[in-house]
Amino acid sequence: MAIPHMYVACSSPPIKLHIAEERRPLYILFSDLVKEKKGRILKLDSIQNGNSWKGFDMLIFNTWHWWLHKGSAKAWDYIQKGDKLYKDMDRLIAFNEGLKTWSKWVDSNIDPSHTKVFFQGISPTHYNGAEWNATKGTTCNHETQPITGSTYPGGPLPAVAVVKGVLSNMSTAVGLLDVTQLSQMRKDGHPSIYGIDGQNGNDCSHWCLAGVPDTWNQFLYAILVMGGKSIDLNY
Repeated sequence: MAIPHMYVACSSPPIKLHIAEERRPLYILFSDLVKEKKGRILKLDSIQNGNSWKGFDMLIFNTWHWWLHKGSAKAWDYIQKGDKLYKDMDRLIAFNEGLKTWSKWVDSNIDPSHTKVFFQGISPTHYNGAEWNATKGTTCNHETQPITGSTYPGGPLPAVAVVKGVLSNMSTAVGLLDVTQLSQMRKDGHPSIYGIDGQNGNDCSHWCLAGVPDTWNQFLYAILVMGGKSIDLNY
């Protein structure tokens, strides 16, 4: 989705603002998704589509959600790493490889003096009540209160360590919007049976609006106002 030529009301002269959001799988997965005779191939070592990210004053990257899809919801038929083709692989390993390719692209193509780069952290799901000391069959459905306390009973998500590990090895400064833990506490924040599929579904991965993502935006705004200095989002 692109919102071209949006003008922001402020003191003259007005600011011309172009906002673009890319939700197609080949961009959200970062790695190239190529259709070949064999099928749709997710190439973990390739990121030719990165050209569409050039020329912006600010880039906010977000992924992982699409790496979890299975069956017909999966965006690829095969995963390729180097010369080897896999029907599938451990998603954390694939995510780590794809993220390392993305990090190399950023280091090679982004000028930090012109473009600020942020990575939005992992957005959690709430399909397993055992993670917050409820019964295993419990989901976000019928949940009306956040989890109390300052730590999530189910512990940190492994994907968070992958993101932090890749970012720590980059030469380009990338601000991490570490929204995971604070979002883990909001088991009550999902559409559940009131999502797109209604009673036929139970959406415990997306978020209600207004809701949790508005908090993420407030933290981003605070970071920008502070001149890009990082703040602890979990307290």
